[in-house]
Amino acid sequence: MTADEALAEIARHAEPGRAEGMRAYHKIDRPYLGVPNPALNDITRGWRQALPVDERVALARDLWLTDVFEARLAAAKLLTQARIRPDDAAWRLICDWVPQFDSWAIADHACMAGQRRLTADPSRLETVAHWTESPHMWTRRAALVITLPWAKMNFPSEQDLAIRDRVLGWAASYAEDRDWFIQKAVGWWIRDLSKHDRARAEGFLEAHGARLKPFARREAGKYL
Repeated sequence: MTADEALAEIARHAEPGRAEGMRAYHKIDRPYLGVPNPALNDITRGWRQALPVDERVALARDLWLTDVFEARLAAAKLLTQARIRPDDAAWRLICDWVPQFDSWAIADHACMAGQRRLTADPSRLETVAHWTESPHMWTRRAALVITLPWAKMNFPSEQDLAIRDRVLGWAASYAEDRDWFIQKAVGWWIRDLSKHDRARAEGFLEAHGARLKPFARREAGKYL
């Protein structure tokens, strides 16, 4: 399947007038087709079932390059799967996308694909660690979004707890970052953590909560 064929299939699900609303909502200047997310889920599920891994990765790469909003979401959804073997090419492609993030919706979809690849091979966290030092805000934010599985684990191993503490260190280093999206990501991570590891969430807020913006502190403590 070519990117043009895939785009044509996506476009068939466009809803009249939806593209204009999406452009106004996301506030990023790129093409929008007006296709709802449930339709993209159905389309990409079929592609994942029909295409071998190498073709999925190639199609994801080509769809991303179009810069069409729905195409970038579809590219991420093509790689959002617990088991992809081999998955090195998929992981490399997701890492290539990170410096190009410019909106929360695309970034979050790509990070959801990345979460599967990261939990499949936690050694990849060494790559993510470098993102925390990037001058690109969306890359710094991605380090927290892509590691959310470790905030949500009910029965973490010792290795998982070490990763959890490492990410909490990253979140602490972001506490004085005034960017709204960074503060939101910190609050989001601690909020999710509080439902599974109350002690660590409370400890983080006791140590660093005063340095967060009020809205992020409220978000972090929502379930405490």
